[in-house]
Amino acid sequence: MDAPTDPLSVLVVQHGPQGGPRRVGGWLTEAGLELRVVHGYTGQEVPERPDGHAAVLVLGGGYLPDDDRRAPWLAPTRRLVRAALDTGVPVLGICLGGQLLAHVAGGTVAANSGAPEFGATALTLRPEAADDPLFHGLPGEVTAIERHVDRVTVLPPGARWLAESRLCPHQAFRVGDRAWGTQFHPEVAAARLAEWDPEPLRRRGLDPVDLARRAAAAEPAAEAVWRTVTRRFAQVVADTAGRGSGEG
Repeated sequence: MDAPTDPLSVLVVQHGPQGGPRRVGGWLTEAGLELRVVHGYTGQEVPERPDGHAAVLVLGGGYLPDDDRRAPWLAPTRRLVRAALDTGVPVLGICLGGQLLAHVAGGTVAANSGAPEFGATALTLRPEAADDPLFHGLPGEVTAIERHVDRVTVLPPGARWLAESRLCPHQAFRVGDRAWGTQFHPEVAAARLAEWDPEPLRRRGLDPVDLARRAAAAEPAAEAVWRTVTRRFAQVVADTAGRGSGEG
């Protein structure tokens, strides 16, 4: 019997008009996956189970994971992630998505907690990353775009703590074998900072021009790292669905 040739589908939950999958979506597509993006913020229904999808990707947004009053689609998104964890479907959560993964798995997320991070931020890989399917073999120090004031304050029980920054400890973690959360934005390229509203940054004492300059300088190395991580996630998705090559 011939092997299936239809592309594997990734269910993507988007929380705002500016918060698309961007280059992470492009890298997943290059790896042979197909994206189905659900725009919860428009009223589009978020499935509560990943049935028919090979992976779940939950993007960032300006909410807490349980902010159901302002973002009623978060409740079905939490049930979706819980179902993916229970059935072994790979999950990647970015910023709010990572916080939501932590919340669902028993961790703690706090609003306006610690120091906020904006722009290109230096991250340090922890020893636990050495054998992680996505983070193994990366440079010990990497850079990623950040834009957050909320954070994960307590990781879920049994989670693998993979990366940290000077101001925010829980930058990347893994729940079980196939679910990853990040506080940073691997999907955001340095050029995106030029589109950020400069006034909120200035009110925080930040220089928008300097943020963009530093992000541009870090971009070549950062892009290579997050492309590698995304392609490895695609490989996990393929392996889980029984279509992998076994390469890592």
